[in-house]
Amino acid sequence: MNATEGRDSERRIAVVTGAARGIGLAISSRLAADGYAVALWDRDRALLDDAVRALRGDGPRVLGVAVDITDRGQIDRAFAQTVETLGTPTALVNNAAILGRRGPTVDASVEEWKLVFDVNVFGALQCAQAIVPAMVKNGWGRVVNVASVAGKEGNPFAGAYAASKAALISMTKSLGKELAETGVLVNCITPSAADTDIFGAHDESQRALLQARLLERVPMKRFVRVEEVAEMAAWLCSERCSFSTGAVFDISGGRAMY
Repeated sequence: MNATEGRDSERRIAVVTGAARGIGLAISSRLAADGYAVALWDRDRALLDDAVRALRGDGPRVLGVAVDITDRGQIDRAFAQTVETLGTPTALVNNAAILGRRGPTVDASVEEWKLVFDVNVFGALQCAQAIVPAMVKNGWGRVVNVASVAGKEGNPFAGAYAASKAALISMTKSLGKELAETGVLVNCITPSAADTDIFGAHDESQRALLQARLLERVPMKRFVRVEEVAEMAAWLCSERCSFSTGAVFDISGGRAMY
């Protein structure tokens, strides 16, 4: 084991939000396999319990915390429970997100947009506000925001979702610059669509149509695999990532043009 690996092994406590399924579960599994103690934060208690049972084989230090990240009080309690059980987090992966109602942007209500932003933007913000100060105090940390290529391009009929992911990209850049000299790096990932439960809000015909439209934009003509996103997140959480902050890491099968 080299010196870098030794330091890294002492800094392997991660919080992953939206961790009970899809990309969040894949990231949690990847980090657990790498030796991280992982706190899975999710609002779905039943799915969370299933995820924790599944991951216990990858690493014994796996904690499930039921939390609604739109509620700062719940976040603070989840953070306290995580610290008490696993220790102070050294990595935060803001993955929790909702797609929101699809439809013309001009027909959407402000309430619909607020709901999406409450989870996708303000939830991530509040998690960072709760956890990052402890990272700064310790002089080391990693924040990974799971955004979307939709935040770069804008998706028709998913205006709130695309706008929320654009906000998350911008927040990543701002926070990364603010913390650049603290030892805490902040980066984001912009995947193209993965075939996950985020499509579950639609009936089968809508789901098939939406998936076909999304794949039309991907030169590699397939969905990103959740394991591929997890691999990138694992690197960004590690000490191997040492000189990137406020950066946007594309994983879109060639879809993104910038």
